[in-house]
Amino acid sequence: MSNKQNLLIVISGPSGVGKGTVVDMLLKRLPSAVLSVSCTTRAPREGEKNGKSYFFVSRQTFLKMIDEGGFLEYSNHFENYYGTPRFFVEDKLKTGDVILEIDVDGAKHVREQYPQALLLMITPPSREELVRRLKKRGTEDEALIEHRLERADYEMSNSRFYDYTVINDDLDQTVEEILKIIENRRFGKK
Repeated sequence: MSNKQNLLIVISGPSGVGKGTVVDMLLKRLPSAVLSVSCTTRAPREGEKNGKSYFFVSRQTFLKMIDEGGFLEYSNHFENYYGTPRFFVEDKLKTGDVILEIDVDGAKHVREQYPQALLLMITPPSREELVRRLKKRGTEDEALIEHRLERADYEMSNSRFYDYTVINDDLDQTVEEILKIIENRRFGKK
């Protein structure tokens, strides 16, 4: 048996597919894994802690980090920057797995810098099921749901860039399938 290899695991998928729940369950089952903490230029919200929720930095600091190659990926949303700090990921990979929950565009940037990263796309069983899940949340109006569905179509149309696509039809089964994929990758199996 080969030596255990720590993995950079990238998880993407449309809003409403259950990524956050899947990641939470994976973190419980993978004791040496951590969820990457992103940097942002936005102000902290109530209850958020620097270094746990995000690394809250000034716009000037963020732009300097970009110039110095300090991010695996970054983007600008609603006048604020968000990015995956290279220092955090590289430090945590020394002692365990690192999970990134990021969008398709970010995943492509990570793949360019870390070709060995494991990219997993989580999809719903159908578009109709995704609509049902988004409406069930009760947190968005029809216009926002429509926007999320357009984004979902874009994300899922890029699934070919991922190593695996996992359909989240049954949560426990989805987590088991991902754990099997991770173990196979860790020990060099296909």
